[in-house]
Amino acid sequence: MSYFSRRGVCMLRELARAGICSSRPGQQRLQRPSSQCIRPLPSVNSYMRAFDVTSFCKQRHFCTSSTGEESSQETEEISVTFVDKDGEEKTIKVPIGWSILEAAHANDIDLEGACEASLACSTCHVIVMDVDYYNKLEEPTDEENDMLDLAFGLTETSRLGCQVIAKRELDGIRLAIPSATRNFAVDGFVPKPH
Repeated sequence: MSYFSRRGVCMLRELARAGICSSRPGQQRLQRPSSQCIRPLPSVNSYMRAFDVTSFCKQRHFCTSSTGEESSQETEEISVTFVDKDGEEKTIKVPIGWSILEAAHANDIDLEGACEASLACSTCHVIVMDVDYYNKLEEPTDEENDMLDLAFGLTETSRLGCQVIAKRELDGIRLAIPSATRNFAVDGFVPKPH
C-alpha cells in the first residue's frame, strides 16, 4: 500500500472514530458516540508535516518546478568522456546521482545494458582510463565482480556502467567502451535506449 493510501486510510479511521463520517458509504450514523470515544482529530498540518514535500520533489521523475536550492542540486553536473572502440571521444554532462549507464543511454552512446541495471549481465562494461579516478569509485560488490568475470576484455580498472554513479569527485573521468560485449542470454540483441 502506498504512503498516500496509508495516510488516507488513517484519516478516514480518525474521522469515523470521531463520528464525523461513516466507515461505509451511504450509511447514516444512528447516534453520536460517547465522549469517551471522541479523540481530538489531528490537524491537516500534522498530516502535511508527515509528508515531506521537498524530499518528494527531489525525485526528478515527479516534479517539474523546484526552489532555487533544489534546482542547483538537480542541475549540478560532471563532465564524462566516453572513448569508443574506434578511439573517438564524446564528452557529455552527467547529473550528479545518475549512473553512467543512464547517462550513456540519454546521450545516444553505444553502451548496451541488456539487463537494465539489475546486475544480471556484463554488457555495460566500461574501463576507467585513469587509475586515480578508479580509486575514487566505491568498491565493487560481489555481484558486480561476478558479472565482471564474464566481461569481454576485462582489465584491472573495469567496472559496470550501471554501478558507477556520478559524483563531484569523478568530474573529468574518461571511460573506454570495449570493442565487444558478452550477452549469454540474448546474444546479438541490441536493446532500445531508455
